[in-house]
Parts: sequence; C-alpha cells; structure tokens
Amino acid sequence: MDRRPSPVPTPLTEPYWAACRRGELVLQRCRGCARFVHFPEPSCPFCGAAELAYEAVSGRGHVHTFSVVHRAFLPGFDPPYVVAWIDLPEGARVFGDVTGCPPEDVRIGMPVQVTFDDLDGFGPIPHWRPAA
Repeated sequence: MDRRPSPVPTPLTEPYWAACRRGELVLQRCRGCARFVHFPEPSCPFCGAAELAYEAVSGRGHVHTFSVVHRAFLPGFDPPYVVAWIDLPEGARVFGDVTGCPPEDVRIGMPVQVTFDDLDGFGPIPHWRPAA
C-alpha cells in the first residue's frame, strides 16, 4: 500500500492542525455573520468579512450526503472508501472520510463522531466514524 500524502499546513490552516494534535476539532467562525466556514478561508464566503477565528465544535454530527469512491486517485486512499459532508449541531457542515464501518453501511442521517488517527510522519488527522 502506498503512503497517503501528508497535509501541508499553511499560516491559515496551522490552527486547525494544532487543534487536531490536541484531539480537538476546530472550525473558523466569522465574526461578521457568525457562520462557520469549512474549509479554512482568508475571508468569509458568506459575507466577505475578514475576521475568522477558530472555535471548537463538538465533533458529533450526522451524514448529510456521501459518496463511495471506487477508483484510486491518490496514493494511500485505497478504494472503496467514503467521503461525506457532515452536519454538526453547531450549524456547520464539514467534509471528511467515514471510516470504522463498511462503505455499504453508511447512510444519510447516520450519527457520526470525529476521531483522530495518526498519519505516519505527520500526526493526527480527523476521520468520522459511526457514533457509539
């Protein structure tokens, strides 16, 4: 199996990765309109404000929609695997992979929780698993 590529933190994304190292999920929240923003952005895509602070979120949610990927596009992503948009109770929607169950068991509305697994040579990265 090929090694999955490591994320490349930038000044914009480093607070996100630092939180992952602490086992915490954080998202940017706009100080102008109070909406959460995921993926990290330099300004709010909803209102254009430039003040986006990172804020901790629960790490629990429900699958909004998902896709089962059956082709290998990058090393270290062995098909089949699931990518999904997850709705969080804080009103945010985040993107990630769903692990810890067979792809055929993933359903829209399924409760999930974030977990952090070490990526060799990088550190903890978030994944979503069925909630206990």
